Amino acid sequence: MSRADDNKQLDDFSLVLGGPLYQFFLRAWMVNDTFGLVKRRMVVISLFTWLPLLLLSLLPGEPSGGAIKVPFLYDIDMYLRFLLALPLMMLAEFVVHQRLRPLILQFGERGIVPPEALPQFEAVIGSALRLRNSIVIEVLLVVLVFTAGHYLWASQMALEADTWFLVLADGRHRFSPAGYWYAYVSIPVFQFMLLRWYFRIFIWARLLWQVSRMELNLVPTHPDRAGGLGFLEDSVFAFIPFLLAQDVLLTGMMANRIFYGDATLLDFKLDIAAAVVFLLLLAFGPLFVFAPRLARSKRQGLLEYGALASRYVRGFDWKWLRGTPPHDEPLLGSGDIQALNDLAGSFVVVNSMRLFPFDKTTVLQTAVVILLPVLPLALTMISLEDLVKRLIGILL
Repeated sequence: MSRADDNKQLDDFSLVLGGPLYQFFLRAWMVNDTFGLVKRRMVVISLFTWLPLLLLSLLPGEPSGGAIKVPFLYDIDMYLRFLLALPLMMLAEFVVHQRLRPLILQFGERGIVPPEALPQFEAVIGSALRLRNSIVIEVLLVVLVFTAGHYLWASQMALEADTWFLVLADGRHRFSPAGYWYAYVSIPVFQFMLLRWYFRIFIWARLLWQVSRMELNLVPTHPDRAGGLGFLEDSVFAFIPFLLAQDVLLTGMMANRIFYGDATLLDFKLDIAAAVVFLLLLAFGPLFVFAPRLARSKRQGLLEYGALASRYVRGFDWKWLRGTPPHDEPLLGSGDIQALNDLAGSFVVVNSMRLFPFDKTTVLQTAVVILLPVLPLALTMISLEDLVKRLIGILL
């Protein structure tokens, strides 16, 4: 591949703009070469998975109510899965496409990747794009969805009650016509989109890991307290819609069991905590790969700036205290005082350098956002008025 092709790959980098499904969307006029038409994709895919369920559930003789404990129109999990979580995953593609490319360009524009390492950096980008475009991977994902994915869903879906898609007949559970579409079309589509997203995050993590193993120009005194890598913190916000989609999915599952089972919200406290930890690791985990490089840069910076500070303060001490101060340079207004203060400030910056390209505030903010879909379920245990009062009390 020529150098011009490598540069074009760098300029056109996208974690989502490629692969067989993208090519299908392109031919179906559901996406363009700038990854637009996101609203059209959100509507079409959501209706493809949800609307047939509605129509099939209205067929004469279908179990739409009566003895059915969870009728179609009251299945919270189904609504949240296909009308909120799935569109959020579509929206996440657009957000990630818009926000990650400028971050990748920052490695070169900020000089973090030195000029002599740019060919290696461009090769890393090219490898990520080839993996993103892999036909084999997406075929394997489809196979996985219809094998292990279907088995796991079937083993976890039961509410121990008849629903609109699964009823007990002659001592056996059987799918209704709507249930067959649900089990073999809607759920596989959702699982495929979910696994495809996990694979993209793997590509992102792999790309960053390969970059972290390169020789990078990290500056310990950079004001972002991350050697110049602080811009990578924005990648977390790009994945927020996808994180919300997964928490919406968990909320739907909990809601069905609370409203149609014997569960309470407190029964899911460990599930909620595990989900928050997992989603935080999913968002921040790819950035952990820079920790060894940042730790090394901090140690080296402390040694180098410590040695520089020692030389300067000895000279300052000898000039103004131990020796004979110059008569033509008054102490008041001397630039030596300001330089000493600036040097101290630089050493403080190096000493406060973080081991990760993000801070605790970002982690806390992301955790709060992740918990937002679960918040309405708190109304099953406390009134809205009391909930608002407690929130105000916490904030104030």
